[in-house]
Amino acid sequence: MARRRWVRAVAGGVLALALWIRWETPACAASGAEAVVPRFAALHADKVNLRAGPGDRYPIEWVYIRRDWPVEVLAQFDHWRRVRDWEGTEGWVHEKMIIPRREVIVTGGLRALRQSPDPDGALVARAEPGVMAKLDECRGDWCRIIAGDTTGWVQRSDIWGVYPNESVP
Repeated sequence: MARRRWVRAVAGGVLALALWIRWETPACAASGAEAVVPRFAALHADKVNLRAGPGDRYPIEWVYIRRDWPVEVLAQFDHWRRVRDWEGTEGWVHEKMIIPRREVIVTGGLRALRQSPDPDGALVARAEPGVMAKLDECRGDWCRIIAGDTTGWVQRSDIWGVYPNESVP
């Protein structure tokens, strides 16, 4: 009888330890959208090192010098995130350098920003390729972006930083 109690106590302790380890693991401790990969996010600082691997011992391959630069988070390992930028450059950055803010990059040629999500909507402005903007919302094939003091709707396919069927409130 005493052996059964000891086995149950050990089994309970192992289960508690397993649950504690799962809770304390960074990838599991992240909540909601922060745990989902892939996902879009932005860089948190004006200087962010892109490394060859997930750790400080890996060489720096690139240095981003623009706060809020949009990136796609492809993988997570411990406190490191594997990211890709709009030009396809990939590498690892520390999790503290990533924020859930949504920014986009205008791609292709000169793009029309419209007053409404309609190809016949009034023209608000034109955005050149490489312009960075805040992603406000998306409806179907259109997304509303904010670039400086200008807000307008652009075709989803004309920006990088949002998935084709993603719902953005």
